[in-house]
Amino acid sequence: MAISEGGLLTDEIRRKVWPKLLNVNTNDPPPISGKNLREMSKDYQQVLLDVRRSLRRFPPGMPEEQREGLQEELIDIILLILERNPQLHYYQGYHDIVVTFLLVLGERLATSLVEKLSTHHLRDFMDPTMDNTKHILNYLMPIIDQVNPELHDFMQSAEVGTIFALSWLITWFGHVLSDFRHVVRLYDFFLACHPLMPIYFAAVIVLYREQEVLDCDCDMASVHHLLSQIPQDLPYETLISRAGDLFVQFPPSELAREAAAQPQAEKTAASTFKDFELASAQQRPDMVLRQRFRGLLRPDERTKDVLTKPRTNRFVKLAVMGLTVALGAAALAVVKSALEWAPKFQLQLFP
Repeated sequence: MAISEGGLLTDEIRRKVWPKLLNVNTNDPPPISGKNLREMSKDYQQVLLDVRRSLRRFPPGMPEEQREGLQEELIDIILLILERNPQLHYYQGYHDIVVTFLLVLGERLATSLVEKLSTHHLRDFMDPTMDNTKHILNYLMPIIDQVNPELHDFMQSAEVGTIFALSWLITWFGHVLSDFRHVVRLYDFFLACHPLMPIYFAAVIVLYREQEVLDCDCDMASVHHLLSQIPQDLPYETLISRAGDLFVQFPPSELAREAAAQPQAEKTAASTFKDFELASAQQRPDMVLRQRFRGLLRPDERTKDVLTKPRTNRFVKLAVMGLTVALGAAALAVVKSALEWAPKFQLQLFP
């Protein structure tokens, strides 16, 4: 349901399904800290400033008292997660993700889910540096190049880079979309998918706006200004379907070399062999589903432009599965590509 057209439809369903997508036990909430986190946290002042600026993320017409109460809960959730996970570093935009969960789930359940999300899907963004975030952004141009080389070359000539997509990626588009319905629809999709799916969705937005980009002056300022302003009337269901198709046709493992070759690219790796092996094992279903997908396509269909005919096969979209491994998205991509570059080692892992 989360991947299919329309997503989970209602917040009532989301309250039941989102915890299952993240494998969170709703009967085991995180313990409340007895510490005064607002006095102790080094991030409190920045969190406070960001939350105060988040007025537009709350439903229009919400009573001021109710909104202020939710903002206080938002601060408490963020500080508690950071206190419980000292390896995580707060970044501006994190509150845009947390507030979405708060509005859908309430404080108690949102805390559990965001903590799980922060140590999995969002882990790369919460490093002390932006190296892993840059690495994920470096997947954007290779995806575009696979589908539309002309658009890719134009953007490269304009030297626009990928910074226009930074806020899209690190807030899961929560910061740039004004309609809350569209935000939660995307969250349905991302929670059910591979951690790198947001960068694929960013790519399909750029591809969808191909003509607008090509009509721009070929310079960084013009192209950056255009792309940094997301239209609010995007055909979200079509783009979601196409993002899933792109992920299956051009998985991270096949793009890893190009992403690593991008300017200022940074590689990441699994920190221990145990994590490396676990990540590798968890990703094997992706390969199986891709092989099934390719086997069912006729030869002439394999060469068609992926954006000219959105596919409706359900198992294609199911290939964009969520991974619950305690590694970041960048690490997962590098692990997978490393295995494909070293088939002998893969055979040793999976005889």
